[in-house]
Amino acid sequence: MTKTDQALKADVAAELAWDPAVKETAIGIAVKGGVVTLTGHLDTYAEKQAATRAVRRVSGVKAIAVEIDVKLSPEHRRSDTDIAASAELALKWNTSIPLDSVKVTVDHGWVTLQGEVEWNFQRHAAESAIRPLMGVVGISNELKLSAKAKVADISDRIEDALRRQALREAQRIHVAVEGATVKLTGSVHSWQERDAAQGVAWAAPGVRSVVNEIQVA
Repeated sequence: MTKTDQALKADVAAELAWDPAVKETAIGIAVKGGVVTLTGHLDTYAEKQAATRAVRRVSGVKAIAVEIDVKLSPEHRRSDTDIAASAELALKWNTSIPLDSVKVTVDHGWVTLQGEVEWNFQRHAAESAIRPLMGVVGISNELKLSAKAKVADISDRIEDALRRQALREAQRIHVAVEGATVKLTGSVHSWQERDAAQGVAWAAPGVRSVVNEIQVA
């Protein structure tokens, strides 16, 4: 049964209030046609990301527009030099990230990550290491994946993994592969299933990019 916008707004508000990492009183919520728009001002980038993740967990959300600004409170403000130094240490201490593979640039609190890693989980690990640092207002993850040898039957491997991991809507997801790019189409019932399918595709050896066109219905 499709939720009304009013019911969906109530569920989103309840999920934001449920998450201890989110300051729900600082966030405005608007819902139209299943599309959720978040507005307001938060003290940290980590809070903004936590709010986005919370909304993605709510059943019935078709799309999310995040119009939240990060306005650092005085105690969270740091110089770009301090942020860059902290980012370098955070990356160095994260064993998931190859040493010296990521270059960090900071401009008015906005961190840009550049370089090359082997796997997509390493791209995410680098961003996750930077996200909670004090003074960060945003992240541009420009890390590229190094070329791997082409692996035969990538689409079959991904489809097998979808079934193996018991993804509820596996049979409604279509996988197409062109070179090292995987394209996912079809429909699922939640953003979590959509994200799970994308994660499966990224885990396949030889994949350098994933185009996720799965619809949340």
